Amino acid sequence: MKAFTFGTFTAAVVIALAAAPTDARDIAAGAAKAAEVCASCHGKDGNNDAPDFPKLAGQYEDYLVKALRDYKSGERNNAIMKGFASALSERDIRNLAAY
Repeated sequence: MKAFTFGTFTAAVVIALAAAPTDARDIAAGAAKAAEVCASCHGKDGNNDAPDFPKLAGQYEDYLVKALRDYKSGERNNAIMKGFASALSERDIRNLAAY
């Protein structure tokens, strides 16, 4: 059996990272989409004080991605959010959540 050296390990990590798909998110695009789509209900900074609209600021990115996907698919039922989420691409969802 050959010894697994640090150099071999480093090379394996570099190759794995290079081969991994990138999940680049554009926070500026997310901010623009939020101003266009989300701000009227959830507030300019995601902190609307109206009790009918949840605060989005400070939520975990993965939670927001899941929530938007669920609204879009209908797994989460809200007619207003389904309408907005249905118009979002997967890239829009990732950018909004990152913002």
